[in-house]
Amino acid sequence: MTKYEQMYHDIAASIPGAKESKMFGALCIKADNGKAGVLYWKDDMVFKLPPEEQVKALKLKGAIIFEPSEGKQMSGWIHVPRQHSNLWLQLAHISMRMVSDLKK
Repeated sequence: MTKYEQMYHDIAASIPGAKESKMFGALCIKADNGKAGVLYWKDDMVFKLPPEEQVKALKLKGAIIFEPSEGKQMSGWIHVPRQHSNLWLQLAHISMRMVSDLKK
């Protein structure tokens, strides 16, 4: 297990009501309503963020709109590279608050 994967597990454990699961064959964190908000992707993290947080996150060097396969962007999901791992916990909490409010 890489240090980044361990960070993912630590972040998941820090979010009340969060459940670890899988999405696109990768580890993800889901809220009680079953909605995913965080994805661990190739030693990076991907977050489903509200519009104003998307704008901020996309200003980070290397951050992009997430593409699970080339040319297939996922609206609202921002891929934040490991060089910004110091921000992952904060972004995960923002993401999980948002998806927790979504209906099943």
